[in-house]
Order: sequence, then C-alpha cells, then structure tokens
Amino acid sequence: MRGERLEKNCGKLAGARGNRPGLLLKLELESNPEALCLVRATIERAAEVLEFPEADTRAIVRSVDEALANVIRHAYGGKAGLPIEVRCNRVLAKSNRAGARGLEILLEDEGDPQKPSEFKGRRLDEVRPGGLGLHFIRQSMDVVEFSRKKGKNQLRLVKYRSPAEQLPGSQGE
Repeated sequence: MRGERLEKNCGKLAGARGNRPGLLLKLELESNPEALCLVRATIERAAEVLEFPEADTRAIVRSVDEALANVIRHAYGGKAGLPIEVRCNRVLAKSNRAGARGLEILLEDEGDPQKPSEFKGRRLDEVRPGGLGLHFIRQSMDVVEFSRKKGKNQLRLVKYRSPAEQLPGSQGE
C-alpha cells in the first residue's frame, strides 16, 4: 500500500511541473560513507522519475556516488560529520540540444579548497585499483563543472536525455 502511494505521488511529481526547470529535491547530509547508500537510492529514483533509461540512471548514480566519495576522501580528509549538500534540479538544455530535458546535480561542501586543475585521474593504461572515478564521471555526464564560491567547493553535474528518448506527452504518469 505504502509503495503504491509512493509510486503514485512520484508520478504526480514528474508530471506536476511538466517540462519546466526547477528544484526536485535537496539533501543535507554529513560526510559519512554509510549515508552514500541513501543518496544512491534517492538519485536513482529522481532519474527514474525523469524517465532516464536504465543505463543512464546507473551512470548518474555512479557518478554522484564517486563524487561524494571524493568529497569525503579528499575535501574532508576522511573526517566524518562534516556537511555536504546535494541538490537535484530539472533542467532544460541550452543551445545545441534544443528541447532536451535533463537532471542537474549540485554537490556542495565546506572542505579544503580544491583546484580543478589538479583533478587528474590516473592514466587509463595503468593497471591498479582506484583513480578512475574522475574519468568515469567525465565520460558519463554531459556537464562537469568545479568551482569554489563563498568558501564552498561546488560540483555541478548535468545529464541530458537524448531527444529520441523524450516522447511527446510522456510525463511519468
């Protein structure tokens, strides 16, 4: 019963604002690896509500998970209990992707200043664990932007649905 009600309400959310951009959800969490499973589930559901194909949904979830793990590991030096904010917005593409709808995910932390010029994944031909997260994020997302504003690190990730995936009248209901 509760699951059916959730499905019905999420379907209403998808259609309630139509194709207009705007905030879908905002999460405030602490730097704790145990919280990542909750964020993954939430991001997965947001992508599903926006009718992303399953492969794109998985790529979005993995990208956000990797980015949050990097915040905890690098910006906060592994310290627990520090603030991270995740915002998900429905967006419309500008310029060359006319009419394309997408999902924008903004991650914000108060960790040590990060320099985007120093963000380098390891070489792809090096066979060893780790260091491929940044490659994956850049390959999976349409927009990856790092910035520092008002003393906070900000990461903007955007994934657009291809126009072929956007059926007229499909509102998620």
